[in-house]
Amino acid sequence: MILKEARILIIDDDVDVLTALRLLLKSMVKEVVVEKNPNQIPSLLGNNQFDIVILDMNFNGLVNTGNEGIFWLNKIKKLSPGADVILITAYGDIDLAIRSLKEGASDFLVKPWNNEKLINSVRNLVEKKSSKKTPKNPKLSEGTAIVGESEVMEDVFVKLRKVAPTDANILVLGENGTGKDLVAKAIHENSLRKNKPFVKVDVGALTSTLFESELFGYKKGAFTDAREDRKGRFEAAQGGTLFLDEIGNISLRQQARLLTVLQNRHITPLGSNEIIPVDIRLICATNLGLPELADENKFRKDLIYRINTVDIVVPPLRSRGSDLMLLTRHFLQVYASKYQKGPFQIEKSFQNKLKSHSFPGNVRELQYVLERSVIMAEGDELTDEDLVFSAIENAEEISKPGDMKLGTIEKNTILTVIKKNKGNISKSAQELGITRAALYRRLEKYDL
Repeated sequence: MILKEARILIIDDDVDVLTALRLLLKSMVKEVVVEKNPNQIPSLLGNNQFDIVILDMNFNGLVNTGNEGIFWLNKIKKLSPGADVILITAYGDIDLAIRSLKEGASDFLVKPWNNEKLINSVRNLVEKKSSKKTPKNPKLSEGTAIVGESEVMEDVFVKLRKVAPTDANILVLGENGTGKDLVAKAIHENSLRKNKPFVKVDVGALTSTLFESELFGYKKGAFTDAREDRKGRFEAAQGGTLFLDEIGNISLRQQARLLTVLQNRHITPLGSNEIIPVDIRLICATNLGLPELADENKFRKDLIYRINTVDIVVPPLRSRGSDLMLLTRHFLQVYASKYQKGPFQIEKSFQNKLKSHSFPGNVRELQYVLERSVIMAEGDELTDEDLVFSAIENAEEISKPGDMKLGTIEKNTILTVIKKNKGNISKSAQELGITRAALYRRLEKYDL
């Protein structure tokens, strides 16, 4: 990131301070948003992403202890972990400065500030962010992005940026709904083939008769319905990238045919003896794990070696920590714009209900759930009542054998009953046959 791309939020109850800082920074950065009321911080961070927040330490207080600044600092770090916070106050107190830095502030400045020092602080934070981390949102096709800043996603971004410029064949692994197709598109968009076609094929959905005609094409008269020549997907992707999704679901016979093409680097359309050379970069994806793919009764080992020069594992949403709320804010912004509603403020009950759900459908499930919430929301504040999870996903989750420990069964039962009663603790306790106090103890025990 460069300084010109940075987005800055300034919170101070002094209008003159807001005006001065906005005039100082607006020509240097992408956007400067100013706000007098700190109570608007959750709403602002819920609907926008800021790189730096400049925060006053005291708001309309008779005693200037800086406690308000520390409170809002902690709030900001929870709502937007990736944002750097610069605290600013009229009272120079070294103990307060040390305390604020320990609490997570990136810098501490005293009013009246030195313009050059403030600009240098902003510039240093932007440069530090740029050198320390890979871009969080590798560019994809217009309007799409991989959203994430968790440690597990940073690992994905690092690997993606290393392999994208090469022609290595990539195997993308991950559960359904994790965004494997976005990773495949990101690899293409960041490769030397980005100006050539990107062709996606769901090979797992192709029957044995369609497999060869779809991938390798056919000539007129090759079979009953072949009324004209048609290019296959390999030829359509010439010079670009071919993405074979659900590769783990194809038969051993289909695997053998695919292996032959990858080894020889040419295809022969059905009904023809013509050999057509192919120049493609291959990306495959599957929700199967490597141990399952290593079973030679299901998958040819020589094909695995051919398609898996490098593998990228896309983590499930439940492993991505703070990305849950980052993605939530992203999707709410997308659907608020699509349906001309909002901007929305996320209430604590909404967050708690989101965080208590395991999201077996991963990011795809989150996306659909939030689109439904935006459509059905009555106002601009989203509460737990606006959040309804799919009965299909819940049924699938309950039907999985999973962990059969008594503690896990009890925890899942409590979650199911609370969801059923829409968070009503009294009704849930009554249905579970325990007291409210006993239910609260179990909620604390399982960190729910």
